[in-house]
Amino acid sequence: SDYVGRCATLQADSTEEPSVDLLESFVDHWKAITNYYIETTDESRPVRQTDIPWRLRQMLDILVYEEKQQGVEETGPCLEYLLQHKILETLCTLGKAQYPPGMSQQVLLFISKFLSQIQKPLLHLISVYRPVQKLIRLCALPGSHTEKEEAQFLLVVCSRVKQDPYVLHYVLEVWKHRGYMCVCVEAPWRCCWLGGWCSCTACCPWSSWSPESCRAGSTHPGGTHTHTHTHTHTHTHKAVFHDSELMLSPVSSQFSQSSSDGTDHVTNFFCWLDFLDHLMKEAPQIPVPVSPCRAEPAVLLSTALLSAVVRLVQSAALLDQLVLFLLGPHTHTHTHSHTHTLRERLLERCDHISDQISMASLCLVEELLQKPHEDILTILVLRNLESRSYLSLPPAGVEERPTADPAEENDFLCLVPQQARSAHLLQGGGYDSYVHDAHSLVKECLSLSQSWDWPDSLPPPSSSVWGAEPFSEGSLLKVLLDRLGRILEQPYELNLQLTSILSRLSAFQHPLLQEYLLNPYISLSHCCRSPFSVLIRVIGELMQKIQLIPNLTDRLVNVRKQLLEHLTLLRGVIVLEEFCKELAAIAFVKLPLNHV
Repeated sequence: SDYVGRCATLQADSTEEPSVDLLESFVDHWKAITNYYIETTDESRPVRQTDIPWRLRQMLDILVYEEKQQGVEETGPCLEYLLQHKILETLCTLGKAQYPPGMSQQVLLFISKFLSQIQKPLLHLISVYRPVQKLIRLCALPGSHTEKEEAQFLLVVCSRVKQDPYVLHYVLEVWKHRGYMCVCVEAPWRCCWLGGWCSCTACCPWSSWSPESCRAGSTHPGGTHTHTHTHTHTHTHKAVFHDSELMLSPVSSQFSQSSSDGTDHVTNFFCWLDFLDHLMKEAPQIPVPVSPCRAEPAVLLSTALLSAVVRLVQSAALLDQLVLFLLGPHTHTHTHSHTHTLRERLLERCDHISDQISMASLCLVEELLQKPHEDILTILVLRNLESRSYLSLPPAGVEERPTADPAEENDFLCLVPQQARSAHLLQGGGYDSYVHDAHSLVKECLSLSQSWDWPDSLPPPSSSVWGAEPFSEGSLLKVLLDRLGRILEQPYELNLQLTSILSRLSAFQHPLLQEYLLNPYISLSHCCRSPFSVLIRVIGELMQKIQLIPNLTDRLVNVRKQLLEHLTLLRGVIVLEEFCKELAAIAFVKLPLNHV
């Protein structure tokens, strides 16, 4: 091209003044971009199929080359042209309009590279910080598909702010109101701004702020963040949003519409969280502050939000902070002096007087158990089992039965008495389907725990282990076993969620979980219980109750076909039968190959 030829001439003759040729080429490229919008008739043509990306790269190369030739102190004619003609603002407008399609990605790339490659301080200039402000507002919009470019852009802005903290005033549009320093984060852009604010506060050394920026009567910037987020969080809890909707669909499709009833705050929260999740893959660690509420509707909403947050988070750094926030620090024993209040409250709600709150809390537990984080299982279950104090010392000369015993499968299958079984009377109610599902579940749990350095075998049995200290089930195991003991009295959906969690725990390949959850032959210490011992007591209650029900088999078959009857007992019997088959299938799948 003509531009390439002129660059070759400039490189060959370094004594020639380059400014005229550079400015001419720079203007030519910009005019070619603007002419595209005048001449084109195909509005659906993607930007990658045009020469716009190439011309933007050429303009950036010219600006970088010009600065190298003239130095950082001087403003070259090309940079002067860009500032005077407000080219960055024009690009932001085109990016917001997404015309041509994909233009926002090109604008983010151009301005990110412009800010990172041009060494001259620029963020204090109105022709630069205004477009930057507008571009921040465009970040974290639903369905943008530019999260990576948005994260890179904000990190570049944070880097420039770290070099000169004073320009944060320009980037965040700080203004004074009634003696407080505030940040303009009006809806619907509030959460997007907060994402930028969080990253800026993480990168910016606050000790370098000048005294003038924090006069008497004004709060420091960290206080601004607290005030703003509290305001946002308050509005989030006022939103009328059904908690069950948060448990199902992915965020990208679920929260794509704004509403006048306050749900736009929930939408913005998840947009911000998704954006922050991508940002945290490269940025400093930032915890996710969420406060528990007391009123039942607020508890349902906050628990559903937490479940959706856990399901959404993918970055390891953000997951670390989320687990620390929800469950507390990892200690090697359950006898720690400081109880983590939020964890205990969340687990206590699994056995709440409200079935809805119990259901939502159990769903949160299952979401946690599906995350690739070793501390979750350690804190919730394993550190309570590691002493093996649930065992009693076997009599002298009696050997302990192996943890993986082929008979375990039959023991679970035979738990439910024949007169209470009904699955065999319907097509597709056999045991084979459970073995198939157990294979999938065990494989999934194995993939999660493969890198967790779990032991292959139990610690050797000794008198110092058994009975040395009282066994503490821990909050999760206690609530699960309490609920399991009431399986004949609880709603059907709650029983399904309960047994799903116990099955998932049983599927993990840890010897302590195998022994405590799946070995029916362990000798339990006084006042200790295991899932198998609880099931034995439930079967005893069942045998007494079914004597009073005429035509039991026919009724069970009808309940299986319709699942509409109000008889909680019969539904509990059905779940009990299916759960025993599920545990039997998991025990079978986890058997060593030489026992199969």
